[in-house]
Amino acid sequence: MSDATLRDRTTAPLTEDEAFERIASRAFEPVAPARVGAEVEWHLTSTADRRRRPDPESVTALLGVRDALPRCTRLSFEPGGALELSTRPAGLRECFDELEADRARVTAALAAEGLELIGLGLDPVRLPRRVIRSPRYQAMEELFDQDGRAGRWMMANTASVQVCLDTGHDGSGPHGLAERWALAHRLAPVLIAAFANSPLRRGEPSLWRSTRQHVWTAIDPTRARPVPPGDPREAWARYALDARVMAVRGPGRWTVPRGLTFRDWLHAVHLRPPTREDLDYHLTTLFPPVRPRGRYLELRMIDAQPGPDWIVPVALAATLLDHPAAAAAATAALEPLWHGATAADLYLRAATAALRDGPIAAAALACFTAARDAQPDPRLAAALDRHTTAYVARCRTRADDLVPDPR
Repeated sequence: MSDATLRDRTTAPLTEDEAFERIASRAFEPVAPARVGAEVEWHLTSTADRRRRPDPESVTALLGVRDALPRCTRLSFEPGGALELSTRPAGLRECFDELEADRARVTAALAAEGLELIGLGLDPVRLPRRVIRSPRYQAMEELFDQDGRAGRWMMANTASVQVCLDTGHDGSGPHGLAERWALAHRLAPVLIAAFANSPLRRGEPSLWRSTRQHVWTAIDPTRARPVPPGDPREAWARYALDARVMAVRGPGRWTVPRGLTFRDWLHAVHLRPPTREDLDYHLTTLFPPVRPRGRYLELRMIDAQPGPDWIVPVALAATLLDHPAAAAAATAALEPLWHGATAADLYLRAATAALRDGPIAAAALACFTAARDAQPDPRLAAALDRHTTAYVARCRTRADDLVPDPR
């Protein structure tokens, strides 16, 4: 196929059937589970002035001067200046070793300049303010502002550990993509609760153990709520078509009519018709807790963790989804939790009570135990065991270290 033909196909108007097929066919590319990736964020602050937001360009230059730019991972920044390190797809131990080496290098260089990485799910002091200017983030901010201020808090003041796991194959069984997709969704409340680490807002305790999750729940639900149950490809395609359009890109300001979904755009007569390129961009603006990314699934519901402890949620999720015995144990442990419950209910309980919620705590302990017992790497198994002993077995989270018991 010539470049001109490919370009014409990319920019040609879409029908709804073509859009549905494109989404469904590209969202899940069968891959046998073998690799894991992590995208880990930290708030970046000055030890001399906790309210200052260091400029990302200056930070990058500083790291370059100190020969501390990441060597194994990719460095990027979130709209509010949070620093992110992203690994390549690799084995779980390789993922840990590579990101930890870069985190230690970056942390030391920043400390020498009076800067610090804070592993919390929500900035505990600062009001939200974007430090990165781009048409994408401007359009995102304008869209979220239609529903209140939560979008600004999400963009500028939240930080997470995102876990990336191979999609799975097209067959049945624990490594089948449908089973992995379902287990990732059922595991979400346990991940929210067990790693709740954002109980502070503007310097005061909030009503939430994971205020980050509360913020995410409050933004545009058409792009942030969980994907409904069903066949993964079909459910994702319907979800994407029914999500609001963030931007109709073009020269100048990216504007979009209020409430316009992509399905609406396909049938609109007062806008230019959307193209395949528009659809592909639209998919990058959707942020459900479990997001399909072609060859991998992205788990996005976990609060940031301090220092090297980002590996604990990564190891937990990877072990539970990749090891058949652990997957079976997790599935059995999660079944009672979901019996008669909705995702909205469980997410709320996980974000507010966290592991003080008895059924969630019981499911979490079973999941951590299964992952620890199935994890073959002694160092990673020890990390899981330490977190289990210090927090999960005591029905506590890191949020409980930061605020007094509300009871």
